[in-house]
Amino acid sequence: MAEFTLEVRIFHSLCVLAIIALAYNVPFNYIIGLPIISLFSFVTLLVFSFLYYQSRYRGKTGSTITIFTIIGNLLFLLNYIFNSGTQGPTALLMGLCIFLVLCVVPKSQQKFWMWLNIAIILTGHWVEYFYPEFIPYTYSKRIDRYWDLSSAYVVVVIVLYYTITYLRSNYDYERRSAANKAHAIEMQNIQIVQQNKDLERINSEKNKLMSIIAHDLRSPLSNIQNYLELVTEYELDTEERRMVESDLLKVTRRTIDMMSKLLVWSKAQMDGVNVKLGYVYLRDALFNTLELEKAIALKKNITLTEELDWDIRIVADSDMLQLVIRNLISNAVKFTPQGGQISFKAKQIGTECWLIIRDTGVGMSPKQQTELFSLHATSTFGTDNEKGVGLGLLLCKEFTELQGGRIWVESEPANGTAFFVSMPAGS
Repeated sequence: MAEFTLEVRIFHSLCVLAIIALAYNVPFNYIIGLPIISLFSFVTLLVFSFLYYQSRYRGKTGSTITIFTIIGNLLFLLNYIFNSGTQGPTALLMGLCIFLVLCVVPKSQQKFWMWLNIAIILTGHWVEYFYPEFIPYTYSKRIDRYWDLSSAYVVVVIVLYYTITYLRSNYDYERRSAANKAHAIEMQNIQIVQQNKDLERINSEKNKLMSIIAHDLRSPLSNIQNYLELVTEYELDTEERRMVESDLLKVTRRTIDMMSKLLVWSKAQMDGVNVKLGYVYLRDALFNTLELEKAIALKKNITLTEELDWDIRIVADSDMLQLVIRNLISNAVKFTPQGGQISFKAKQIGTECWLIIRDTGVGMSPKQQTELFSLHATSTFGTDNEKGVGLGLLLCKEFTELQGGRIWVESEPANGTAFFVSMPAGS
């Protein structure tokens, strides 16, 4: 059964109240000497019961409300004539009738039923005043009239109470329902906005990935192919062969490094990252990484020094921390000219441990710093024509924040760069 509208639910409640009131009036009017009114009430009781069934279980609501209203007005008209006119309770009951009718009829019909109600009462008053013989006094005893008036008043008050209570409870329900729907729509809009942002991010990542595959990886692979074709097609002396093999080795290493970063980033985007936080000593996490980076820097005639207490303990994922520091040092080596210097420092500041990588390289402009940790960052050549994919610093930011840390940069063009990584210090 489909859910009924508020007006229909009120109508059904009105039918039930009318049936109960009529069931009470049938014996009551008979007892106080109004058998005709008792008969009218009994017939109306049967009709209202049938109308309730038609509307509640057969779905014939529109026509049922109209018939109900017409019969109700006819009943009160007859009640006025056969129940002593202004001496009886009809006027009081007619006031209740129009109140209930206006609650259930369509808005376009409300004025019609209001004026009809007024017309019935005023016409009855006119007839009773000028032709009193048409509106007989039907009470056999004086007390019967007072019982009838008192009973009618009690019925009116009870019906008004339950009707208004029902209306208020339904109003509160509709208000809560509307508020819940508005909240659901608001949450849905927020979800849609977030989905749009996610789609934009995914699309940006896809474009970045396609750019890397189309250009940044194709270029070094083409160089490798050219070197191999040169070795295959031409007779090279020992010195030339050594130079070609050295260049080929550099390109291969860079390509592998690019592939490694690309795979790590792609896996993080597709599968998410499993962070394993724990207490980590700097010696256990970074000593071997730093020694390896020293050897790499030395090949470019760059001095890498450290100034830290290796026994400092922090909260981190050891593998992630190694990747972050390795990428930052590799980046410093890439943009520091031969003969330059790179320093790695660690110091505890309050509840944080700052890891600082400072170089004497080419530095960066403010605009470059703004885009540094995003997909909008463009890959540039290093001081020895090293080429990257522009993902290293993005990985550093994502992995640092996943560990509960922070990363930022300070740099000026031609005055070097300093990267700061703040991690929670272990107590």
